[in-house]
Amino acid sequence: MILRPSQREQVLPLPVALISTVSEDGVRNVAPWSNITPILRPLDEIVLASWIKRDTLENIRTTGEFVVNIPSASMVEEVMVCARNYPPEVDEFEEAGLVPRPSAMVRPPGIEGCLAWMECVLSEEIARENYSLVIGKVVRLEADDRCFNDAGEMDFERAEPLSVMLGKEGMWFTRPVRSGRFAYYAEMAAGRYATGQSIPHSER
Repeated sequence: MILRPSQREQVLPLPVALISTVSEDGVRNVAPWSNITPILRPLDEIVLASWIKRDTLENIRTTGEFVVNIPSASMVEEVMVCARNYPPEVDEFEEAGLVPRPSAMVRPPGIEGCLAWMECVLSEEIARENYSLVIGKVVRLEADDRCFNDAGEMDFERAEPLSVMLGKEGMWFTRPVRSGRFAYYAEMAAGRYATGQSIPHSER
């Protein structure tokens, strides 16, 4: 099957995040986002793609701050409420029945009940004709202790972080499950370890 290049999002599993911002006038905004990713694993920056006419983008431009909230699969209805096209003066926390969670480093609140909260400041905007790439620096990252171990690793089968697969007429909300294979990072060293070979404890 040959697909159109524009159908790339129909073959890529996408994360679902809720981005909370505050306008210059203090109106709270929440919008779901799937076009978002970390910029290389060792760094503390993330990038999101946004159409030009989005209240979230305008708020980030104006205030330089936003929070990336990671919802669980149980929050899918709240996500869909926030996906609606409300006027800029509407408080989407109230529309979706979301409880604000005070942030420590930025003005916009996070969202209670989420799995993790990334408080971010605008680092750079790369503008194109119809969209922008927003690069944010994560200045504080906090997670729900009930779903994470001491190393900061999510028990994702318990936490059920929300993801999505897009289709022609709509989308299926999904969540990750284990495939049965765990791999140490050391296994990516070409030729060093055979598949299934135990990794020395000192390198784990």
